[in-house]
Amino acid sequence: MYIVAIEIKDKRFDLADGVGSDATHTNPQYAYAVCCLKTDASIKGVGLAFTLGVGTDLVCKAIEYLSEPLKGREIEELMSDFGTVYRKMVDSPSLRWLGPHKGVIHLALAAVVNACYDLWAKSRRVPLWKLLLDLTPEELLNTLDLSYLEEVLSREQALAILTENRATREARMIVLETGYKGYDTSVGWFNFSDEKVIRNTKNAIDQGFTALKLKVGSDDPFRDVRRAALVRKVAGDKATLMVDANQKWNVPQALGICGKLSEINPFWIEEPTHPDDIIGHQTIARTIAPIKVATGEHIPNKVIFKNFFQAKAMDFCQVDAVRVGGVSEFLTISLLSKRMGIPVVPHVGDMGQIHQHLVIFNHIGMDHEHLFLEHIPHLKQYFVNPAEIVDAYYQVPQVAGSSSDLKE
Repeated sequence: MYIVAIEIKDKRFDLADGVGSDATHTNPQYAYAVCCLKTDASIKGVGLAFTLGVGTDLVCKAIEYLSEPLKGREIEELMSDFGTVYRKMVDSPSLRWLGPHKGVIHLALAAVVNACYDLWAKSRRVPLWKLLLDLTPEELLNTLDLSYLEEVLSREQALAILTENRATREARMIVLETGYKGYDTSVGWFNFSDEKVIRNTKNAIDQGFTALKLKVGSDDPFRDVRRAALVRKVAGDKATLMVDANQKWNVPQALGICGKLSEINPFWIEEPTHPDDIIGHQTIARTIAPIKVATGEHIPNKVIFKNFFQAKAMDFCQVDAVRVGGVSEFLTISLLSKRMGIPVVPHVGDMGQIHQHLVIFNHIGMDHEHLFLEHIPHLKQYFVNPAEIVDAYYQVPQVAGSSSDLKE
């Protein structure tokens, strides 16, 4: 199956009032830069990068540059040594200068890489999670680029992780029957009124969710404390609650407000300060312990994740396959996380479409803990095969590919 042409789409979606809002992104327009790999068969590979409207056209232009060398490639041949292909794309001499490994170019890379994995799974007529589980450890590693990680994750160590956990998979296959547990982010968008947050919390509990997330980061910290207390009161002491500041606070603010939010016993506090501030996160993590810090949705590459892990600056890794360099770098970071003892709970800029496959593989293939996966349903109606939630559990996808196809 040969790639014969590449189509690029700029897809933007307006949201209902208040939906998607947080302390930093107060009026978002959800959007995807889409890479479509057309083949000499009827199948096409679809890859997404998540953006917030304005600027999506820049990512689309970068996809055009990055994807050009894929024309004429046969998919099995391409993926047999995709780690090398990935390294050449990410280190393209002129385009690398624009990063390296971050920003518009890296978002475009995510779309291109995700399209390759989607096409590979479709060509084999299996869902992405099954494609990844069917690969031998060596075949999977051949799709990854472990460069710049050698002192903490050698190829031999990565191979050992995959090989050892392959032998114990059977005990974790139960997830294919139960589905993968979800948590509800949509109860408490930043611009929702207190009354709406209360209603949404009740509805989420009625739908079976036992884990919920509230957006914080108000100019008035007492608003955050009040709303968090409302959610805790409605959800009850047994519910798992997380709060997400979306980078709003500086370090002194974070230390003060996290202390106040500790009264609701949060499972984690997410993105408490600027996403590039590793030492700031380290300071916060040390000071607010045993409350835990989650971050990663705006961390662009494996090297910065490595530094966060080394500094013990995060407790939960929220790597996102539509921000880092696609499925390949997501799996690389998951291996690194496993090696360094950090749980992976992805951010779902793709609305959970691709990540429902990846967390299944992470759990079965790497023995990452089955915690939960973020659920955001606001673009569900635009997907051909949307992620399905039943009693707060993601149902295991059965359709070939990565569930990324958007309706025309």
